[in-house]
Amino acid sequence: MGSRREEEEEDAPQSLLLTATDGRRQRGSNHSASPATAVVVFSTLVAVSGSYVFGSSVGFSSPAQTGIMDDLGMSLEEYSVFGSIMTIGAMVGAVMSGKIADQFGRRRTMGISEMFCLWGWLAILCSKVSWLLDAGRLSIGYGIGVLSYVVPVYIAEITPRNLRGTFTTVNQLMICIGVSVMWLIGTFIPWRTLALIGTIPCLLQVLGLFFIPESPRWLAKVGRWKDCESSLQRLRGENAEISEEAAEIREYTETLHQLSETRVFDLFQQEYVKSLIVGVGLMVLQQFGGVNAIAFYANSIFISAGFSGSIGSIAMVFVQVPCTLLGVLLMDVSGRRPLLMVSAAGTCLGCFLTGISFLLQDLQEDKGLSPILALMGVLVFSGSFSLGMGGIPWVIMSEIFPINIKGSAGSLVTVVNWFGSWVISYAFNFLMKWSSEGTFFIFSGICFLTVLFVAKLVPETKGRTLEEIQASMNPFRAN
Repeated sequence: MGSRREEEEEDAPQSLLLTATDGRRQRGSNHSASPATAVVVFSTLVAVSGSYVFGSSVGFSSPAQTGIMDDLGMSLEEYSVFGSIMTIGAMVGAVMSGKIADQFGRRRTMGISEMFCLWGWLAILCSKVSWLLDAGRLSIGYGIGVLSYVVPVYIAEITPRNLRGTFTTVNQLMICIGVSVMWLIGTFIPWRTLALIGTIPCLLQVLGLFFIPESPRWLAKVGRWKDCESSLQRLRGENAEISEEAAEIREYTETLHQLSETRVFDLFQQEYVKSLIVGVGLMVLQQFGGVNAIAFYANSIFISAGFSGSIGSIAMVFVQVPCTLLGVLLMDVSGRRPLLMVSAAGTCLGCFLTGISFLLQDLQEDKGLSPILALMGVLVFSGSFSLGMGGIPWVIMSEIFPINIKGSAGSLVTVVNWFGSWVISYAFNFLMKWSSEGTFFIFSGICFLTVLFVAKLVPETKGRTLEEIQASMNPFRAN
């Protein structure tokens, strides 16, 4: 009997994290669902102020284009540099985001990011020459590159597991609202006033950060156990019982500390491969499905298809916001995977309809149908993307990576997202010159692959603690 036990210990080494998490679950982790306390709601609202900054930055360039080019005498090529340089800044910010968030904490990292955004908006507001305009846009890009990582991570780490999906998806809702507000008010006010308005959410988040707690999981990671428990108690309510959740966080974190420190290249080891494939794969498929091609060039797409650009853009606003809100409400009801598959299937259909509209135009068949199909295709794509593909990849990214690699892995995933954004936004006009219908059929095919990818590889994370998710996906061994 003793020899058999020794053989089992030698031949079947157990995952430390799975053992710790299963042990906690066996001791009664079926605790009741936690409510959304005022502190959790307020902390989330402060965090997603950064998401609004993200959206308003993306939405600024389109309505401001004519005014900036006229006032500063910029050519179309110079303005294209201004529009695209934000993506370069975002990639730089994304590279550094994980390390900054691990070094300084989630809350302070959001504050640092907003300083870059605030300086960028002020530079744009006061610019008389194009180089200052570009410098401001680059600074904003750096700030939102960091924010695009740290905001969903912070929200995921402070919210109860039964509410985590809904609250994390508010990140995408605020991005969508930020873009939409800039599109709408930008048609009525001067571009400098629009830039001034862009500073308001930056200031609101900076002020709000003084009143919200730090992530208890980050505090646990850096060994500040008393602060971790204090933050968790504040988030769950003064009279809430937090001993079980605090013990689970502590047990999981102490187990991680038994493992060797991870470096960037360690991310590609076997124990992390599943999380990395899911995180990177979702970001690649999200961007190469054509979202930024449609978001950045919707106006020209409508005009090319023979439809009114202004009416089409306004219609997109009225589709995107309700669909994003619906996705938020459904997140913790339907689960991540079903919503992702429905969303990806909808984007596939939207791109296919848009491709058909251009095909009919090229064949000179039923020109009256072509603009209608283009409008239907873009609206179906926008609504479907807002429902799930826009926000859920960021939710899953914030859930699947354990705390010891979250910085490096999160940075990599965010860089991949921004690089894909740059590739598609840069290449789209060239693709359209090659074949308008072919471009959208390619996007449609990639969206179809997304459905298969989600069905085969993406785990369902609804209703599970972060520790349970991460332990199941990352079978670590003691070194």
